[in-house]
Amino acid sequence: MSANSRIVSRAALVLACVFVLGGCTTIKGWFGGKDDKKASEPAELTDITPTATVAKMWSVGAGKGEGKIGIRQGPAVADGKVFVAAVTGGVSALDLQTGAVQWNFTPAEIEDKPNVRLSGGPGVGGGVVAVGGLDGEVIALDAATGTEKWKGKVGAEVIAAPAIGDGLVIVRSNDGRVTAFDAESGARRWFWQRDLPALTVRGNDSVLLGPGFVFVGNDDGTVAALSTSDGRLLWEQAVAQTEGRSELDRMADVDGTPVLDGTTIYATSFKKETMAIDGPTGRPIWQRENGGSGRIGNAPDRVVVADPAGTVWAIDKATGGALWSQPALARRNVTGVAVQGDFAVVADYDGYVHWLRLSDGAFAARERVGGDEVKAAPVVADGVLLIQNTDGEVTAFRLQ
Repeated sequence: MSANSRIVSRAALVLACVFVLGGCTTIKGWFGGKDDKKASEPAELTDITPTATVAKMWSVGAGKGEGKIGIRQGPAVADGKVFVAAVTGGVSALDLQTGAVQWNFTPAEIEDKPNVRLSGGPGVGGGVVAVGGLDGEVIALDAATGTEKWKGKVGAEVIAAPAIGDGLVIVRSNDGRVTAFDAESGARRWFWQRDLPALTVRGNDSVLLGPGFVFVGNDDGTVAALSTSDGRLLWEQAVAQTEGRSELDRMADVDGTPVLDGTTIYATSFKKETMAIDGPTGRPIWQRENGGSGRIGNAPDRVVVADPAGTVWAIDKATGGALWSQPALARRNVTGVAVQGDFAVVADYDGYVHWLRLSDGAFAARERVGGDEVKAAPVVADGVLLIQNTDGEVTAFRLQ
């Protein structure tokens, strides 16, 4: 089979996955009654009595957002600046406290070539901001000024924010490859390739940098540890098994960036499995049958995950036991989880942001960021919560 044929075949499989996942409601509507249709609809929000006060600080449009293409564009924060990207509109640096634009970078137009469509969110570190494109572009900028430092290229779209550290810009592309570029020159230092399952969840997330390690959550349900220096595979651990009668049943993607706390890694899978792993050795510490493909919220004594059905779970870090669950956001396509103060925060398909008490999972506050869906997990920095919706609007909230 030619390379083009393989690409077409894989695209057809991905589209089939989208239609299977997104079309269930329609099919049930054909054959089921009113009760079946209602059971498949997003849970209706009920009034809450707020126990936390949330203040909106600012809101800024970053450019034309991702719309329906499912790339989960979100912000990154460093040195008091918020770095945001949009599919068209370039990369902007905003003041964390006020939202004022510090600089904007728009890729140069090249005659007879389509404009670069930026995807995923930017990554930042070591004075460098890096972002990928839907056609495999990688662009590195000076974080202070927005000046272009270098351009690179990988073999597939980049919808995960690059990770930057140890003098490297590490890019995960949608063909299962992780590529390390020199942060100053853009020279390629190494790459690592992972075969992809036939069917995967649309989307992936950044790799995680640790001391001497690059931790990668893979589409086959594993976490791999690579050597930062040369990309060698050091260990691999399955968070969830790719078991089932169909390709859909076997989907087990670890799509949210794993969390590193001390020497322990926490990773969660679309297969509803969450695992604590010893970072240096890859040895599993505990495993819990609750989880999802989004990011993990990391609190001092617990991690918080949202499963594919929309239930939010708090899991004890020491034992892996479930501390509470909140099912009231069922089928609302909730994002990954962030932790802001004493609250876990998720957003949903209708632009609502929900603050849940870490102590018991009860709703503490709710705000809305326009009427567009939020796909990217919230980001918290210096006490400020940042939300980017699919229209490219970025909003900041602070607890009072």
